[in-house]
Amino acid sequence: MIERACDVADLGVILGIWAHPDDEAYLSGGLMALARDSGSRVVCVTATCGELGTGDPVEWPPHRLAAARARELARCLEILGVGEHHWLGYRDGQCAQASRSDAVARLCDVIERVRPDTVLTFGPDGITGHPDHQAVSAWTTAAFGRAASTGARLLYATFAERRAPRWSALNESLGIFPPGYPITTPAHLLAVDLVLDAETAARKVRALAAQETQTGELIAAMGVDRFTAWVGDESFAEPRPTAVRTE
Repeated sequence: MIERACDVADLGVILGIWAHPDDEAYLSGGLMALARDSGSRVVCVTATCGELGTGDPVEWPPHRLAAARARELARCLEILGVGEHHWLGYRDGQCAQASRSDAVARLCDVIERVRPDTVLTFGPDGITGHPDHQAVSAWTTAAFGRAASTGARLLYATFAERRAPRWSALNESLGIFPPGYPITTPAHLLAVDLVLDAETAARKVRALAAQETQTGELIAAMGVDRFTAWVGDESFAEPRPTAVRTE
């Protein structure tokens, strides 16, 4: 299991495949920063611009929010040291309705060009149960099974079971997770279980703060210290063998 910053280099070339801007930073911001600091190549793919990600669509109509979130993500990745990014261009909230065969073929192309040692994405649960997250997980899993090199690893983002006692009440109060979520993973099933050091955690928070349309109010409400602790762990698990399909 990877538990220390110095072990992150063992993941080799990393390809992260996510649904919306901020998914990458919330779930793997620290890991990406540590990988880049160790000299590893990190590539990020985002399926949508997240143009529906607002509670105020009058202030933030889709075209305006999409442009803002693209700028925010560029700054976020700059802070993390990630210089390679690709948009898939799907509509926010519509990934489950998009052509699966097209999405899988496009991700196969990315995997064949990048030749990652490690692919990061959502698990089938989608962390929050969001249909876009679940669709991206399914696309990535299928593309990995078809195009990944022998020996490459597919890792699903998850919440470590040990986090539940501290954060379950907060998670419930935030309304981010539907009933039954997040689904946690016991320690013995984790492939990566990082508790970020103070410097890396602060860098991750700066990257998330750069995505102000999504995080500004939450950071202000929680306070920087509590928010930093909340996002200070990153965990991933191997998929079950039956999860990787080559259709």
